[in-house]
Amino acid sequence: MTIAPATNAEKQTAPEPLDYNWPIIIFMLIVHAGVLLALIPGTFSWAGVGVALFLHWVTGGLGITLGFHRLVTHRSFESPKWLEYFLVLCGTLTCQGGPIDWVGLHRIHHLYSDQANDPHDANKGFWWSHIGWLMYENPSSKDIPRFTKDIADDRFYQFCQSYMLPIQIVLGVLLYFVGEAVSPGLGWSFVIWGVFVRLVLVYHCTWFVNSATHKFGYQTYDAGDLSTNCWWVALTTYGEGWHNNHHAFQYSARHGMAWWEIDITWMTIQLLSLVGLAKNIKLPKTES
Repeated sequence: MTIAPATNAEKQTAPEPLDYNWPIIIFMLIVHAGVLLALIPGTFSWAGVGVALFLHWVTGGLGITLGFHRLVTHRSFESPKWLEYFLVLCGTLTCQGGPIDWVGLHRIHHLYSDQANDPHDANKGFWWSHIGWLMYENPSSKDIPRFTKDIADDRFYQFCQSYMLPIQIVLGVLLYFVGEAVSPGLGWSFVIWGVFVRLVLVYHCTWFVNSATHKFGYQTYDAGDLSTNCWWVALTTYGEGWHNNHHAFQYSARHGMAWWEIDITWMTIQLLSLVGLAKNIKLPKTES
């Protein structure tokens, strides 16, 4: 889905968000503090690290990048509904808000990219666009229903939106019992690395798309904003770091346009296409 540029009337400056969003602040403090549990003797295991890396790909790569972003937010390709739901569930496991909120805020970001109404306007500084914007009640939230009419009435999306935290708790319980089944005493290692460490890694990789790729790197296209292509963000987000390309062609399933701009998510979409699970793939006209 391509978000049309904002009109002059829509570019009116939004009121500065002054009220702290205490539930988010407390939750983020708890999750980040949970990473410290990995320093406790006996909680480290290479199996736990492997679980964290695997779930980083499942939740961050398949869930956020492929599911929330390229499939649902921009509809850059089509997939069977069961696959869409699976990817949305994976994205929900990142605890970055429910899918309806995530998609709505991202569509708003594209409409007002690096303008006053952009939820994470990069003009306010690196810290703000990276994490600071999450700490306040966001005025853009009231517009989410207007930008999510295509998914707001879907019961599966509503379920993921309402039960994001219980779903994460279920994952933690499963990881504990799987770890104990693999080797007694390994359960907590799987929980700490598969939930807390993995969540924080996915958080900051995702947030770098809001911050680093509006500050560092190069611009291939004039997208009308500060978006850049940043290779190291692309490597940690499965291709999302080619952000200037994406802002120039929002609808495109492919973000890495040059041959050397590695885009793992685009490769995944190509693989899904080969097995009949992705169709109507959108690309810039020169590549269609």
